[in-house]
Amino acid sequence: MPAFLHRLGRLAFRRRRRMLALWLALVAAAVVCMTAFGGTGKLDNTFSIPGSESQRALDRMKTDFPTFSGTSAQIVFTATDGQKVTDPADSARIRAALGAAASAPQVAKVVSPFDAHTISADGTTAVAQVRYEVPQSALEPNALDALKSAVAGANQQGMRVDVGGSAFGNAPSESHRSDIIGVGVALVILTLTFGSLLTAGIPVVTALFGVATAIFGALSLTGTVSISSTAQSLALMIGLAVGIDYALFIVSRHRFHLAHGMEPEESAALAVGTAGSAVVFAGLTVVIAMTGLTVVGIPYLTAMGLAAAGAVLIAVLVATTLLPAILGFAGTRLTPGPGSRAMRREQAVGGAGEDAVGATGDSLASATGENVLSGTGDNVAGGTGESVAGGTGEHVASRTGEHVAGAAANAAERWFRLVTRRPLLTLVAVVASLGALAWPAHDMRLALPDNGTAPTSSSQRIAFDRVGEKLGPGFNGPLLVLADTSHSSDPATAAQRVAATIGALPDVATVGKPVANPATHTALIQVIPDSAPSDPATKTLVNSIRDDRAAILRDTGATVQVTGSTAVSVDVAAKLNSALIPFAAVVIGLSLLLLLLVFRSLVVPLKAAAGFLLSIAATLGAVVGVFQLGHLGSLIGVDTTGPVSSFLPIILLAVLFGLAMDYEVFLVSRMRESYLHTGNPLGAVHSGARHSGRVVTAAALIMTSVFAAFLTSDSTMLKQIAFALAAGVLLDAFVIRMTFVPAVLALTRHAAWWLPKWLERRLPDLDIEGDRLGPAPAVPESVALTPSTAD
Repeated sequence: MPAFLHRLGRLAFRRRRRMLALWLALVAAAVVCMTAFGGTGKLDNTFSIPGSESQRALDRMKTDFPTFSGTSAQIVFTATDGQKVTDPADSARIRAALGAAASAPQVAKVVSPFDAHTISADGTTAVAQVRYEVPQSALEPNALDALKSAVAGANQQGMRVDVGGSAFGNAPSESHRSDIIGVGVALVILTLTFGSLLTAGIPVVTALFGVATAIFGALSLTGTVSISSTAQSLALMIGLAVGIDYALFIVSRHRFHLAHGMEPEESAALAVGTAGSAVVFAGLTVVIAMTGLTVVGIPYLTAMGLAAAGAVLIAVLVATTLLPAILGFAGTRLTPGPGSRAMRREQAVGGAGEDAVGATGDSLASATGENVLSGTGDNVAGGTGESVAGGTGEHVASRTGEHVAGAAANAAERWFRLVTRRPLLTLVAVVASLGALAWPAHDMRLALPDNGTAPTSSSQRIAFDRVGEKLGPGFNGPLLVLADTSHSSDPATAAQRVAATIGALPDVATVGKPVANPATHTALIQVIPDSAPSDPATKTLVNSIRDDRAAILRDTGATVQVTGSTAVSVDVAAKLNSALIPFAAVVIGLSLLLLLLVFRSLVVPLKAAAGFLLSIAATLGAVVGVFQLGHLGSLIGVDTTGPVSSFLPIILLAVLFGLAMDYEVFLVSRMRESYLHTGNPLGAVHSGARHSGRVVTAAALIMTSVFAAFLTSDSTMLKQIAFALAAGVLLDAFVIRMTFVPAVLALTRHAAWWLPKWLERRLPDLDIEGDRLGPAPAVPESVALTPSTAD
């Protein structure tokens, strides 16, 4: 692969105008297809599980009870100033508003609160039901706004009108503001990293190319396949984050080569062949993990996984084709200026080179004990006769693995030296701290988001809270029981007996009168729980009704199915829970196999898997603490607690797995390269920090910033995903990869890189570091290793 990518990078560099024109044409084609065949107006936010009980019942209701099969809205009338909704003037105003609502687009039926007896005990609140025959995703773009406008006339002095209900749930969230914030923060970090606005702008430009192609391409498919707004946002945030990070890794390697005198064309080709190989490997792990979400069998999750996988795949293609073309346009302008801080830093990394000795404690030399001399016979320090350490006469490296320019160690290397000084103590501290952070996850509750977590100022949230307060929390999530009475001798009596049996169950507030369809011998029964839709007691009630179906069949001759939005949520959570452990096993097994192939070691994959589990557990604990327990939630706009989104754990597993492999590969590959050259295990750990620590740090900060920018979303699901990914990347990069990993490698020393000979002979050599491409650029003799190169 490195050789192929090397040729591809060179070709893109030489044919840069054609490559740029090709990508511009791809973006334009995606825009044209989106305009012609799709668009944001066709996004589908419907939750369903084909084949589940709730979905089978909904499918049958489309023919037996069409007005109940679609989504629904609530119109909440609240009398103020001491009045009641039953007062003649107020009731007349309500009836007029309901008449106008019946004429709103796509409305199938309006149920008056006076007919349904949905009036609060104190007479101050009345709730009308608005039913549609289509799901929320099939509503016209202006349907809900038209409903609000139709009832606005009743919103006068003495009465307040709020519109909510399931039709307003899972509404598309606006994310363009988040995009701008994320790109802005990334540009600042890149500028600080490279010290050049031109260099910093290249990863941002290429990432935007990739994101535009992915998002416009996905939106062009919304006319034929179901894609949710959350899938679009997830693809956007992941595509933007990995697009910038992948370009950052390649550009930093390219700039390193330029700083040491390599020609731009060969530098770009070599950067794509080496760093680009790691990019391809890391990107494919994300693609495989995200594509794996399709096996769960939930269309909503499948669309999220495929959209994100597509965005990552395009980011990899951009990094290996468009990026070297843009490097060709930049030419030598990306070379750090002579005497600049960036030039000193790049030369310090190259000048420090690998640790001078192995574990033998010899001076800066090869194993033969000869002095390290340039071709002229002068000492590396420039012919002064002084030792590299700066004239002190001391050996450059001791048995502890100190490197050539210890005084010039950058911040990442200084941190690695600190955490490897007492590696066992570091491991205990990391495991204890992450374990404490993960503890709340043992009490995690999963459910689909509802209007109870919508913004407090929104109409649907006000309606949700008002209904829960005045009519009971269960009224916000009624259950629908579909009874098939075709085998009963008296269908009407059988339906009534079913309703009575359900009404006797715990946590049932009220049971509505059965609505029968004599033609199909079915009846629909509405059940209002005592508890809120996301309350565990409501889930228990759903399961209790299903568990009693055998007794109901024996007593009445009727078969029952439970459906409705709350039952769908229960089924989705159950499906995801059952898939979580097998999916986690596949992801962890895949990580062990991939890292075994890349690093040809047993310890490296095992500690990577252990670190991944620690970061996942700690991230889920942090999510529970913020969103379920309410700790520090106000800092990110969480004004009410609630369950964690059912989709979050499995999405976090897939995404964080791929991103964790990014940092593992980029960081540990340089350690392995150093160990193979020097045989010094501790020095190799420090060398990895010296070469890759600064870039990995910048990449993690960029990715965290991009994800955190989406915390401004008004979608609870997207806010939870953004927080989980931001926290997960932060913990995985800085606590696991930059602390846990070096401590484990320092503790295991040579054993960290051991692989049984029989296994080594059978494993293919992936050459992820690109060793077969030739040696790294030589360091010019003029490079002096002075303390001024320190960060």
